[in-house]
Amino acid sequence: MRRLLLIIDPQMDFIDGSLPVPGAAACMEALAEYIRNAKDNYVCKAVTTDWHPYNHCSFAEQGGGWPMHCVQNSSGAAVFPAVLEALYSTPGKVMILRKGVRKRTEEYSIFKNRRSSIQLDNVIRNMKIEGIDICGIAGDVCLLNTLKDGIELYGAGMFRVLPRFSPSLDGGVLLNNAIKSLSE
Repeated sequence: MRRLLLIIDPQMDFIDGSLPVPGAAACMEALAEYIRNAKDNYVCKAVTTDWHPYNHCSFAEQGGGWPMHCVQNSSGAAVFPAVLEALYSTPGKVMILRKGVRKRTEEYSIFKNRRSSIQLDNVIRNMKIEGIDICGIAGDVCLLNTLKDGIELYGAGMFRVLPRFSPSLDGGVLLNNAIKSLSE
């Protein structure tokens, strides 16, 4: 089966920066090891990243609900080094997709960013992807929103969630409920 690994926002601000998710560092270290061990399982590995302008609408300073995070070209927007190294040292195409790039638009899901959604869809179709393993940070926010939008586009059967590599702000409640509904 031709599979794609879709990793949501494995960025430094969500690990030990301005918006840390509990357990994220350990989950990302484990994900890096998983990628190295599963090197032949994926024909493509896609990473989404928040890539916010300095005055993004989601920031508390702009009236949003989050602290400033993942500002374009900042150290907080960088992909966790162990994950980055594992991605590029194993076989298969690697692509980095951006979201939240416009100051007045929130994009929790990669499918809300038109450019990234088109790029991802082209890879899925052109590489004849039959399954997508999805994981990342935060399980209850950006991962869950991406999963819901992905299911609308490609169907529930296309997705398999890897909860071990998906730390959540809510301790995993919302993501676990979504996983249960996938298997029903």
